Amino acid sequence: MLNRENIEELYRETLAAYVKEQSEEVLYKGQQLSRKTIEQDVAPEEIISWHKSVLLDLFPETRSEILDSLDFLLEVMMGYGLAYRENQSLRHFQQELKSEMDIAANVQNTLLETKIPEVPQLEIGAVSVPAKRMNGDYYHFIQDEENCIGVGIADVIGKGIPAALCMSMIKYAMDSIPDQRHEPGNVLKSLNRVVEQNVDPSMFITMFYGLYNPATAIFSYASAGHEIPMYYSAASGQFEDLYAKGLLLGINKETNYQQYERHVQIGDMIILMSDGVTECRTDEGFIEREYLVNEINKNIHLHPKEIVMNVYKHLEKLQHFQLRDDFTMIILKRVS
Repeated sequence: MLNRENIEELYRETLAAYVKEQSEEVLYKGQQLSRKTIEQDVAPEEIISWHKSVLLDLFPETRSEILDSLDFLLEVMMGYGLAYRENQSLRHFQQELKSEMDIAANVQNTLLETKIPEVPQLEIGAVSVPAKRMNGDYYHFIQDEENCIGVGIADVIGKGIPAALCMSMIKYAMDSIPDQRHEPGNVLKSLNRVVEQNVDPSMFITMFYGLYNPATAIFSYASAGHEIPMYYSAASGQFEDLYAKGLLLGINKETNYQQYERHVQIGDMIILMSDGVTECRTDEGFIEREYLVNEINKNIHLHPKEIVMNVYKHLEKLQHFQLRDDFTMIILKRVS
């Protein structure tokens, strides 16, 4: 294996051969030698020093002006070499950071993984794609002993690892809530206390939580300042907003969250989303809510799984495949 001394000697031999032959083959060896100097972290000024030494050996009568110019180049390359080594160190650090972020993203995916429940009354589709490696959005499904389906969607105002840690906390706080307290207003009230006590005051979380009861076809829900969901009525073919008022999680631990109800008819759909959907930015600016409605309408005949994926792909294309924010969309459709 080559070391610094071997590389220096190889450089001397290669340079001498090129001065003598001036062949393409020797030039190619020089290119290979360049890679070896990088692997051994040889500084640029060292190579110039080698070059000057070889030049004096080959041509002892070299003009002083040429040697002086090499001395000047050596001084210049010392500064360049320092910057180069700093750059190499930074690249190494970035590679380590990227590796750690990849591991953190995989851990997050494992921690926040949720299984979409399968019930004969509902068809469910969900898609959640982070704008970067770590996801600041989160969605979660719960099916209790009475087969009621709970669905939560949350968005941290912030990005990166702190947001991911917040979502992990929300997930485990939700898992600890007893079945009898899965009423949406109670869920948000409990989570609000957890967030207020454990999250930095500069970070806030928006969240929407709903509970569908298959026995009554009632969808009860509450919101903590989250993006307004939409409701599709199959009978009228119209979309409307599911308004719900409520403070963001973490502002005031004594906050109570008002609960709302909606009777879901067969064929109706509930569409939940994060602001990464409604704030999709194109070359002309943000899309209008009506644009999103039209895009959902184009796919209304499909299974919710296909609807959410088709909408995501369309909006991703509008943004030139560069998401500016985390994208999460969930659709629940009553089919019986």
